[in-house]
Amino acid sequence: MKRAGMRKRRPVTLASLEDEVLRWLQRAGRSPNEDLMAEMIQTILKLAGDEASRGDLKILNRSLKELRYAFKVFAPYRSVRKVSIFGSTWVKEGDPYYQMAVVFARRLAEEGFMVITGAGSGIMQAGHEGAGRERSFGVNILLPFGQPANEFIRDDPKLMTFHFFFTRKLIFVKEADAVVFFPGGFGTHDEAMESLTLAQTGKGQIVPILFVDLPGQGYWQDWVSFVRRRMLSRGFISEQDLSMFKISEDVEAAVQDIKKFYSNYHSYRFVDQDLVIRLVHPPTADLIKRLNKEFRDILTEEDVRQTGPLPEESDDPDTLHLHRLLVPFNRSGFGRLRQMIDVINDQP
Repeated sequence: MKRAGMRKRRPVTLASLEDEVLRWLQRAGRSPNEDLMAEMIQTILKLAGDEASRGDLKILNRSLKELRYAFKVFAPYRSVRKVSIFGSTWVKEGDPYYQMAVVFARRLAEEGFMVITGAGSGIMQAGHEGAGRERSFGVNILLPFGQPANEFIRDDPKLMTFHFFFTRKLIFVKEADAVVFFPGGFGTHDEAMESLTLAQTGKGQIVPILFVDLPGQGYWQDWVSFVRRRMLSRGFISEQDLSMFKISEDVEAAVQDIKKFYSNYHSYRFVDQDLVIRLVHPPTADLIKRLNKEFRDILTEEDVRQTGPLPEESDDPDTLHLHRLLVPFNRSGFGRLRQMIDVINDQP
């Protein structure tokens, strides 16, 4: 028997759930990211109508959890420059490569950088030992044979453990202001090729990519010989792509390369069809003239010119105080763009 005045519950539909989500977001308070949050929730709701398999849902669920947590861990350190360090997990503590990585990470920490490594042994442990716990992030991976975190990052709140390599690699690249590769195996080369591909195609920010080796060992020189002989000679890559990376056999030189990259250049972002390059120092008239002359091959019909913050950049308030160049970039010559950044940093 129905109770008097009881309302009949309306059937729950996908459309009604989406409407309810939007109303809930509005009640929770206005947020500049409300539209993105609503879109993400709507995408999740649509999975019910897609009849996605449980296996697919597990992948999506775990990926979202891993990335959300990693974003949360890195968020307080957003303003600090970070360097991702890669290399073999099999390098022993007494190995010269291990000691070189310790010294390199220590120098980075002394210069104000934080270090990100895979949290395991070998070069990863050396990076954490050199930088110290306070200036280290650990991005570990669950493996069938196990990979415990090294003693220098174990139990630290900046240690994360990932199930998927692709979410882990995303964090390595997204959070890095430079990537450095010591000699290693398949994993090291996988990360190196991904970093180079993202830079070459413009799918990631251009950052210093350094291959570090002991003097005279030739590990990365052999790799470059293969790249030139088998890739460049066949036209699989272009000469400008070789500008994306540098080999260094000196720790101090490698540290200074990273420092110099950010001596004037700060960052960039695309706004509509133009590229906005942010600078620490105001660009001189001579610099602008030089850029327009030397890099005409990657510019459209317009010229490089100085500009103030664009309205579209208001969502990035921490950069609004920086000087800017508006670059009509053709979005294809990213190796040449890397060379342009070097010229910007050479400005007196």
